[in-house]
Amino acid sequence: MIAFTFSVLGFAQENYVSEDFRVSLDDIKASSFKKDTTANALVIYEYGNSYFDSNDYVLKTEVKRKIKILKREGFDNATVTIHLYNNNTRKEKIDDIIANTYNLNGENVVTSNLYTSNIYREEYDENHTLVKFTLPNIKEGSVIAYSYIISSPFMYNYNGWVFQEEIPKLYSEYRTSIPANYDYNIKLVGNLPLTETDIKLRPKCLSIPNPSPQPYSSNNDLTADCSDAYYLMKDIPAFIDEDYLTAKKNYLSRVDYELKTFKGFNGVVENYTKTWKTVDDELKAEPNVGRQLSRSVEADKLLSSTILNEPDALKKAMAVYNYVQDNYTWNEEYRIFNDVSVKDIIKDKSGNVSEMNILLHNLLEEVGVEVKPVLLSTRNNGFATKIFPVISEFNYLIVQATIDTKTYLLDATDSYLSFGELPFRCLNSYGRLLDFKKGSEWIDIAPKEASKILYNATINFNENNKLVGKISGKSTGYHSLNFKKSYYPNKEAYVNGLENNYPSIEITHHEVITEGKTSPDFSESYNIVLDPEVIGDNIYLNPFFVKFFLENPFKLQERTYPIDFGYKDSYFYMISINLGDKYSVLELPQDFIVALPNNTGMVTLSSKTLGPTVNLTLRVDFKEALYPSEFYPYLKEFMTKIVDIQKNATIVIKKI
Repeated sequence: MIAFTFSVLGFAQENYVSEDFRVSLDDIKASSFKKDTTANALVIYEYGNSYFDSNDYVLKTEVKRKIKILKREGFDNATVTIHLYNNNTRKEKIDDIIANTYNLNGENVVTSNLYTSNIYREEYDENHTLVKFTLPNIKEGSVIAYSYIISSPFMYNYNGWVFQEEIPKLYSEYRTSIPANYDYNIKLVGNLPLTETDIKLRPKCLSIPNPSPQPYSSNNDLTADCSDAYYLMKDIPAFIDEDYLTAKKNYLSRVDYELKTFKGFNGVVENYTKTWKTVDDELKAEPNVGRQLSRSVEADKLLSSTILNEPDALKKAMAVYNYVQDNYTWNEEYRIFNDVSVKDIIKDKSGNVSEMNILLHNLLEEVGVEVKPVLLSTRNNGFATKIFPVISEFNYLIVQATIDTKTYLLDATDSYLSFGELPFRCLNSYGRLLDFKKGSEWIDIAPKEASKILYNATINFNENNKLVGKISGKSTGYHSLNFKKSYYPNKEAYVNGLENNYPSIEITHHEVITEGKTSPDFSESYNIVLDPEVIGDNIYLNPFFVKFFLENPFKLQERTYPIDFGYKDSYFYMISINLGDKYSVLELPQDFIVALPNNTGMVTLSSKTLGPTVNLTLRVDFKEALYPSEFYPYLKEFMTKIVDIQKNATIVIKKI
């Protein structure tokens, strides 16, 4: 390893040189990043340039990055992984990897170079190779700088550029040059604005020899103009995952490319982006979707006579749905376009999501229910593109049933779901309803009703001056689904969990009053015994024996992506305390109402006495399933208020 040294003078200051790839003394001397003190590393500068090289007719992408390692937790940024693609006949390659680490040693800077022998290749699968290297001599305070060039024969796979990542960036620049032969859909994703952007036409940027030159012509080259684009983003905050987030890729600020058409110099046009009409026709004939959807099933052999003879259409559909839920198991595979066979799932009693729901679709159709398949992308998979069809972005298939003009979205993969309820993973805004006769269309994927949790507690003092009473709870929608999945697999463990959550309360006579695990609600009740806190002559009581939120899930200083709950929900808690003739109230929590902007949410606390009875109610409403990032500070304060009142609310009681 070669070490270069030069003198360093002065004290460490935060004065990064963010518009130059060269590593400066200030870059090395800096030891912090004041805008984000939690950052473990910082991209000081990064640059990308993608262009069509007329010398060898390939797409080239130059990449340069300069990164400051601020903390030990940021060492992972010194390991670089580059993905290369091949299709067995052609492949991408990487050249000119140059990487250096810069460290302070006393008053000198030591430069450590990456050896070629420390660059590794790994065959990820038959179409992808990973090129990996780790920069040497990494320490807290190191600056790393590396660059490379990727050459690709795949112009249809034009490189996108990700401006926002898990660490903050000071400067990110991307330049592109696209010959007019290629027409791309260019999409800017994310909520962060570009600092600068510019697009210009450069005449005759591309020149290739004419295979059929004209005699006596002084210039027989074929030429094309280029669209040269420049994108710049500065002061980019780190993207930090937090609760109530769908796929991260939905919100990372970046620019993406999808090739629409290619026009050759001979005038021939190749279309790469299809219309939905074309895709519908292809899906209808596709062996794993269209043909399976049209495959008949012997309903009279699979379904009982009770189901087949049910005169009520809705009850019949619900019975068919429950039959698939109870008799077939989802193998947790999402492969909706691969190895789909209705025949196999009937035989094996287990299958992927397409097999489960296509079987449901076909059985419902056999008994006379109007059904259509719906393609969607799950929350973890990201949003499907709406402006043009990209079938590879869909990873899930559900069923829409129409009964007496009312539509129901169905998924048989989860044995706890009630009829018309989808798994939480499916709540990703929209899906594509397939209609092979009239044409497909986008539909909303969102629960129509809010999910609710309601608790009612009634307590009083017994002869031993202990508080005794009963708590009744009811939940609906997705809250109900969570309770059912906690209770039914192990009822004893569920009750033990209640006791562990509230160790100061003795719980007895727990009872669940619910029809079963596919019921749309979950109702329970149990008796409680509590020793109140006594200080002097006063009794101090926190009235929230059940708490909706134990902590505030929102902890970021700033959030640049929406808050996606998936569904609207509501919480209600009421407690009645009968004081009898031996106790009186000295103090109650103060009433309040806090609302989110535009009345999109509200929390209300109310307490009062009526004769010997103290009544307290808390109501929390989230009236939207999705809140834009601008609502984050309000939601954060909103949740802080809810957690605080549940934790610290106190009723002071005095014995008469």
